[in-house]
Order: sequence, then C-alpha cells, then structure tokens
Amino acid sequence: MERERLQNYVGNGAQVRPTFTQAEMQRRLDALRTAMAGTEIDAALFTSYHNINYYSDFLYCQFGRRYGLLVDHQAMTSISAGIDGGQPWRRTFGGRNLTYTDWRKDNYFHAIRQLTGGVRRLGIEFDHVNIDLLNLLKAEFPQMEFVDIAQPAMRLRMVKSPEEIAHIEKMTAIADLGGAAVVEAVQVGVPEHEVALHSTATMVREIARTWPHAELLDTWTWFQSGLNTDGAHNPVTSRRIERGDILSLNCFPMVAGYYVALERTLFAETASNAHLRLWALNCKVHDRGKELLVPGNRCSDIAKELNEIYAAEDLLQYRSFGYGHSFGVLCHYYGREAGLELREDCDTVLEPGMVVSMEPMITIPEGMPGAGGYREHDILVLTETGNRNITGFPYGPEHLIVDHGAKVAC
Repeated sequence: MERERLQNYVGNGAQVRPTFTQAEMQRRLDALRTAMAGTEIDAALFTSYHNINYYSDFLYCQFGRRYGLLVDHQAMTSISAGIDGGQPWRRTFGGRNLTYTDWRKDNYFHAIRQLTGGVRRLGIEFDHVNIDLLNLLKAEFPQMEFVDIAQPAMRLRMVKSPEEIAHIEKMTAIADLGGAAVVEAVQVGVPEHEVALHSTATMVREIARTWPHAELLDTWTWFQSGLNTDGAHNPVTSRRIERGDILSLNCFPMVAGYYVALERTLFAETASNAHLRLWALNCKVHDRGKELLVPGNRCSDIAKELNEIYAAEDLLQYRSFGYGHSFGVLCHYYGREAGLELREDCDTVLEPGMVVSMEPMITIPEGMPGAGGYREHDILVLTETGNRNITGFPYGPEHLIVDHGAKVAC
C-alpha cells in the first residue's frame, strides 16, 4: 500500500505565544544570513536541538527520528516527524513547517529536497551530523557541497541580546528558589531523591507561574551526598543523608531550551576541620574567578591564574574540569558553546553581552581528610565595564552547614 510521504499540519490550531519578540527572532536570522552570505552558503540545514531551538523557538523530541531547520536567504522552515502532529508548526517562528511521515525511510530527505532546489553549497553542523547522516546526505544530494555552519552559528550565540539576558536572569531567580527548596528538604535520614523532587517541583511550579504560555520540560535537580558528590553530573540515588555528610545541590531550571544552573556545597549539621579548610579554599578560587570575568580577559589566562591558587595549596591535581562556560540554549543532553569555556586550551577573549559561569570544583578522594566534591557556581553577565552577578544564593561555611529544620532565605 502506498502512503503519503508528507503531511500538512500547518493551521492545526493557532500558533502559540513565542518566547521572544519577532524583532529578536528576526535579529538572529539576519545575523545568520549575513554569516551565510560571507561564506557563499546558499542554505543551512540545522539538525541540533540547540540551533533549531535558537532560530525557530521549536525544541524537538528526537525519539529515534530526524528533525531539521532549513534556512535559506528568503525563508526558514522546520522539518518534523508526523508523530508530533501540529506542535512543531505551532512553535516555529514564521509559521513554515514541513512534516514527513514514517511510511518510507527516506521521507526526511524527501522533505529536504522540497526546500533545497538550486542549492549548491549547504551548511550543515559538522559537530552534530554523524557519519551515517553525512553519508545519506551525500547519497541523496550528490550535487551539493557540504560546508560547516556550526562554528559560525556558535559564535553568534555566544553574545546574548538584551532579551536573552532578561530571560536568563529570570531563570536564575528560579534556580535560587530551587536551592532554597533543597536546603528546606535537607535532613539527616532523608533520601537524595526526595530532596531533588522537592526542588524540581518548586522550580517547575514557579516556571509555570512566570511563563504560563511555556512548555514545561527538562527542569531537573541533581542532589548528591557523601561519596556521590565526587562527580559534577552524578545521578540522584536513594542514599539517605548522614550527619556530617558533604552535600551538593545542582538546580537546573529549563525554559524554552534555555538552561541555567545553581550549584553549591553544603554539609549536614556539621563539617570537619579538614572539610572546612577545603571548602573555604574553593570559595576563595570562586571569588577570585568572578573578579576575572571582565571584558578583555582571555579564557585560558583566567584558567591559568586560578590554577595557581590551587597549586599553592597542593590541590591542583584534584581539580576535575574547567572553571566555567557560556550559558544560553543548552542542556545536559544537548548544546555547548565550546568556544567559550574557561579552560587552558580556549583562547576566546571575553566580550560584553556574554553570559558565563564561574564554577570551580575539586574532588578529594575517599579515605582522605575532607573527602568529597566541592563546587560553587554563579552566573555572571559581562557588561561594558565589568560584570553583573545574577545568582543570588549564598555560599560558604557561614551559610550552608544545614542543621535540622534550618532554612536559607533568598
């Protein structure tokens, strides 16, 4: 039986209220098209979560299917699977969507073909397209030359607009609420997952109140205790908090594909002298790092200076990752502005409008005095003359040794 290769969901309901204004979305497209013209790219096929979301306001759910956003110099069209009905159209800026069906394996490429007549140079994301997809694109479109669009797009995303900064700032306030909910739930004998659930529910409810028109997805909390604090991304478990435990809160509200973070070291009721010493040193690195986040400083130079503080205390070997990174359209399973990370191998110079975290971490192995993972995390907006810290949650021994029933006010 022969079935249709494309479906039409355009007009299925009304388009939703967008996250950003039309002027902001057009600004992004105009900047992209200028970059495309500079390298003589006829059209760009975005396939990643972050770029599709950034340019269209549509965040797809992959679930084994392919999605795309085709941008040429006249139009932009999202390409989605029929399983999602009209939701991709309702979210796509500009209202252009092409939906393909599952009835044939090559229907995705059939949809692309409808939008790429006359295209000779097609931009694709070299850091996202895998070998399988690249080979299929080459077989389906042998007349095309494929050039990288990921790096130019990343550079455009690295400097945030005033609308983006306002959006991110509201989200950091919600992360602070999530942190307060963690502290509220921390108690000896309580499992990690119960603390995390309380924090996540608090943030989701506040997101729904603040953005009543938004889709609610992907907000989460990692709460770790004891040995589980040794990694920044260790999953939540059912381990119960014990007195004297080192604890880590990691609150991640997600709104319209944008992600922010609040991360803090805490202790359950008491902390040993060894723990207090290491915690204070990590806070010292955190404080100095925030001072260095100003326009004109180079990411690699910041990392090297902070390394010296750890090295002076014989702790550099316990540092586990870079000192911070860009924030914006990203999540734990997608996105990264790799050109803006506070690492020794990143020579990007900081500019006004960038939004960057400071998040030093050391991990002391189990069995050593002060064992555990220490991490503090603030988000800063770079201004013309310095920076503005948009994280308001307290940190350090004077604030986050949590006694039974204690609460932290934000």
